Amino acid sequence: MDIGTGTAVRDGEVAVLVHIDFRNPQFTEELDEFRQLAVSSGLRIASVVTARRTAPDARHFIGSGKVEEIRAQVVATGAGIVVFNHELSAAQERNVEKDVGCRVVDRIGLILDIFAQRARTYEGKLQVELAQLQRLSTRLVRGWTHLERQKGGIGLRGPGETQLETDRRLIGRRIKTIDGRLGKVRRQRQQSRRLRERRAAPIISLVGYTNAGKSTLFNRLTGASVYAADKLFATLDPTLRQIRIPPERTAVLSDTVGFIRHLPHDLVESFRATLEEVLQADLLLHVVDANAEQRHLQTTQVNEVIAEIGAAHIPQIMIYNKIDLNERLEPRVEQHNGSMPSVWLSARSGAGVDELLSVIATVLKPLPEPMELRLPPAAGDLRARLFQFGAVSSEASDRHGGWIMQLEIDAPSLNRIVREQGYDLDALR
Repeated sequence: MDIGTGTAVRDGEVAVLVHIDFRNPQFTEELDEFRQLAVSSGLRIASVVTARRTAPDARHFIGSGKVEEIRAQVVATGAGIVVFNHELSAAQERNVEKDVGCRVVDRIGLILDIFAQRARTYEGKLQVELAQLQRLSTRLVRGWTHLERQKGGIGLRGPGETQLETDRRLIGRRIKTIDGRLGKVRRQRQQSRRLRERRAAPIISLVGYTNAGKSTLFNRLTGASVYAADKLFATLDPTLRQIRIPPERTAVLSDTVGFIRHLPHDLVESFRATLEEVLQADLLLHVVDANAEQRHLQTTQVNEVIAEIGAAHIPQIMIYNKIDLNERLEPRVEQHNGSMPSVWLSARSGAGVDELLSVIATVLKPLPEPMELRLPPAAGDLRARLFQFGAVSSEASDRHGGWIMQLEIDAPSLNRIVREQGYDLDALR
């Protein structure tokens, strides 16, 4: 990957990792997760430098003593890159890079590098490039430090400023182009979604923390062969397949990119086209690694991203996966008063998957059923949408200029359509 800052991660490259234990959750990250990120990117970890601080240093993020320790590790191991488990400013990256004598990448740069490696589809590559460019646009000065000597010089002040402005304009133009192309992808996705809706096929999305086992469960439920590995962000591009729900139901299942702690807002925005599959779902299967020590924190992080994209209202079934790795865990369904059940299973062995399908069938409820709606005269868009969906079996006009409509449609689809058009279903009955 190369986003124009000279910080590309090369496969097999020797790296020194830097992890700071802050007593502030705003900055704290997990060391084990950091190691997994580094391995997933293809780096060879030579050493890990750790420290404790109460707050980041403004110049280097860490203290000067630790900068010297990192430099010594770089020399001793022959490392070509230093990776921080934290988000650094452009100035902090530049200062550390100058003092340790090799390239420096922060946590966000590392995640972007993994995304760039994993993207396979046209859409995925566009989304990665958009995220890279948005990040680069705030860090352009890194690429032009050689112009700093010109500042203040008579006759030399303009060229440096002009070059930066030119680069910003070129990046802005490219971002606009990518946004346009992703808009086209989004419209195509909406067309495909409308076709699925006409067939009354509910949409189910797998969500969860990265490496929770979503793709393995996707393969188990669909019989597909989507790439699944014990790596962070093994899946980046969205995949959709049809699944059978007992006794005679079909649904569309989508596998989505995994989430991670402190996922930057810009990255979420870049992948909004992909995450729209989550936003349009009738049901979310929230997959959790049952053996993860931080599973409660990871669940909270996933729910924060779900809320950020506007999908917090969609029902969730909690799925505790990888029970085969703990002999004390068995497949089971837990019922919770007033909330959705949770399922304990192993996607790898298949234990508990039948129970999950039964729970899904119960939650999705019935096949299309007859019902009547009374639409006011102002609800013409909703009326057209119901006809487009193929849900209207007959209609008649009422004395107020509205419509009395007889429908054949399943409840989740009707709820979704009415909600999309800005109406309350109960008020129309």
